[in-house]
Amino acid sequence: MIIQSKKVWIADQFMPAQIEIENGKIASVGAYGKKPVDVDYGDKRTGLAECDVSGMLASGIATISEGGMRKTAERVAAEAEKRSCKKIIIGLPKNMDGTEGERTEVIRAFAALVREYTEIEIDFYDERMTTMVAYRFLGETGTFGKKRKNAVDTLSAEIILQNYIDK
Repeated sequence: MIIQSKKVWIADQFMPAQIEIENGKIASVGAYGKKPVDVDYGDKRTGLAECDVSGMLASGIATISEGGMRKTAERVAAEAEKRSCKKIIIGLPKNMDGTEGERTEVIRAFAALVREYTEIEIDFYDERMTTMVAYRFLGETGTFGKKRKNAVDTLSAEIILQNYIDK
């Protein structure tokens, strides 16, 4: 496999990119600088989202239901490695006044476990109100019941990551 560095047209602009060529054909094109993945950790379900190659748009990718903090941390690290991510963003549930409560301690413990499985940089981002926004959006789109339960964590992760990108 040959990897070339070129400027390519991505998201209405020329951006530096890596082009992988295999057997004389383009195998993949990716923006320089690997993309971040976001994690909305929950005790039962954890949502994941990643950024597109332009670095401008977040998309939900999965909901993890591994069972247990350690197994979830291992799976998150594996997903980030598999997707060649440069950074793992973990939603930090701050109180409405901006202070950190008991739940932030759980999230920081989760992040410490993720660090045991990967060397990818970890950052935190305020996730206040994201689950509420996700529920509201799902309600407005007519998504209820089991479909809603399965989508809310991934959508929350997507919202957190999009907020992080837009900051």
